[in-house]
Amino acid sequence: MSQLTISKRGHHMPPSPIRKLVPYAEAAKHKGIKVYHLNIGQPDIETPKRVLDAVRHSDFKILEYSHSAGNESYRRKLVHYYEKNNISINYNQIIITTGGSEAILFGFMACMDDGDEVIIPEPYYANYNGFAVSAGVNVVPITSHIENGFALPPIEDFEKSITDRTKAIVVCNPNNPTGYLYSKEEMEVLKELALKYNLYLFADEAYREFCYEEKHFSAMQLQGCDDNVVLMDTISKRYSCCGARIGAFITRNKELYNTVIKFAQARLSPPGFGQIAGEAAIDLPDNYFDVTKAEYKARRDLIVKRLNAMKGVYCPKPGGAFYAMAKLPIDDSDKFCQWLLEEFSYNKQTVMLAPATGFYGSKDFGKNEVRLAYVLNLDSINAAMDCLEKALEQYPGKA
Repeated sequence: MSQLTISKRGHHMPPSPIRKLVPYAEAAKHKGIKVYHLNIGQPDIETPKRVLDAVRHSDFKILEYSHSAGNESYRRKLVHYYEKNNISINYNQIIITTGGSEAILFGFMACMDDGDEVIIPEPYYANYNGFAVSAGVNVVPITSHIENGFALPPIEDFEKSITDRTKAIVVCNPNNPTGYLYSKEEMEVLKELALKYNLYLFADEAYREFCYEEKHFSAMQLQGCDDNVVLMDTISKRYSCCGARIGAFITRNKELYNTVIKFAQARLSPPGFGQIAGEAAIDLPDNYFDVTKAEYKARRDLIVKRLNAMKGVYCPKPGGAFYAMAKLPIDDSDKFCQWLLEEFSYNKQTVMLAPATGFYGSKDFGKNEVRLAYVLNLDSINAAMDCLEKALEQYPGKA
């Protein structure tokens, strides 16, 4: 009798670089060590009370399926939210998804066949790899560099990588993991590439509200490329609402919309309580983000200052989101991040970071880089940086 086997897709599915060290963190906690979690984008900002109350006080007899595109009342409200952000769409161009994750996966599956290619500037959000494997798509990385703050690579680098299998470009703006904010001029470069080579331009704009010195320019504001642009969005970070699992797939391309709605119908409907939360969030006052953004900016300024004051460390100042990438004087970021949890503590405390290797598609890149999510309060960030500074002094694999 032949043995049961696991699919090739299963073997190719990469582990999360953000979550794979969790067992080591749990073991450290069992030993009585406090772990500062800078490894994952889980904000400590409270979810707005109005959002939680909308779920708590919802009054219905049956928790029904919604329309596969999401509740019409929610989609109509989202139109007004996007209008405030200078994005003009109608509610029939929005499909509510189970988190931004499903929006990305639907886009990959609707726009690409097995073996097709999607170009993504690296370092990039690690789960793009998982979505690509699920859809049978190959990710082609174009390297950006810490020395210039991870700015968009030259157009020549993109053109050298475009083949007859290339179907799309993905840009995360502001970027996860680098925090880089792409300018209007850089977005225009991507538009010209998309038009010249007849490509989709997927824009992941999960961190739109968190831009610190410059304003956000959305891919949906680009002119003359309505059929090419796809917006992938989520309420997770915007309203500190990660567990609601509510996102959106938005396109003005009618044929693409009609294709994606079939994938949406196959999974029936997005989460009911999550849609209630998302709809309530739109009613928050216009100044809601002022305090949140100011808090993240203060955290960014502190963590960048502390990192750059450490010997041998370099961290460019991110323009948005709540992540920073830092270059450390270490031999191997995977080993270092595990060592922090397994063998190091300072005053019974340590820090959990995400090794940057998991954010690169190119082999052996990110060996001396880590991603830090500044999602903890200022006191916790200071304590975490104290730990990191001591750890770099003690780490046996210093470079």
